[in-house]
Amino acid sequence: MDGVTVIDHPLVQHKLTIMRNKETSTASFRRLLREISTLLCYEVTRNLDLTTTRIETPMGPMDAPTLEGKKLVFASILRAGNGLLEGMLDLVPAARVAHVGIYRDHETLQPVEYYFKAPEDLANRLVIVVDPMLATANSATAAMDRLKARGASNIRFLCLLAAPEGIERFRTAHPDIPVYTAAIDSHLNEKGYIVPGLGDAGDRMYGTK
Repeated sequence: MDGVTVIDHPLVQHKLTIMRNKETSTASFRRLLREISTLLCYEVTRNLDLTTTRIETPMGPMDAPTLEGKKLVFASILRAGNGLLEGMLDLVPAARVAHVGIYRDHETLQPVEYYFKAPEDLANRLVIVVDPMLATANSATAAMDRLKARGASNIRFLCLLAAPEGIERFRTAHPDIPVYTAAIDSHLNEKGYIVPGLGDAGDRMYGTK
């Protein structure tokens, strides 16, 4: 699909299979989500701009590569996005963090915002938005609207699983935002859940169901 990158690294796929299994415990699911998010972070940051800086190694001077520009912003769509956020911060601990509190009304499937907190200068930073699932895309689309309203213009969206319906809606609403995912599943069911999916990521991560 145009604008969508499927991260098919063997370690990503192996860990995702264990997470899909309904017998996987809450503790294991949470640990695996943190591990897989680190692997996904490598891919979503693969083409960051680099510059050089002069350093002294034990053997002598060199011009060494270093990241160029302002620090990244990781934007977590609460609450399940925090599972991806933690692993990504392990890899990029200096990143700024935004939180977008949006939940999906289970009757209407529409997004309801209840919290938003982000760094002031989003316009000058790459913003990587994280949420385990891109299902109906209602919450993700609303989050992008909110971040753009605050000035963000360089945005990427990272998820574990995506449904074709969600990708189509998201890319229609925000064709400028690339999507990175570990898998594109078959379809959404009548309740808006991804099939075969892995269930509700937030419930499985926090043991709330």
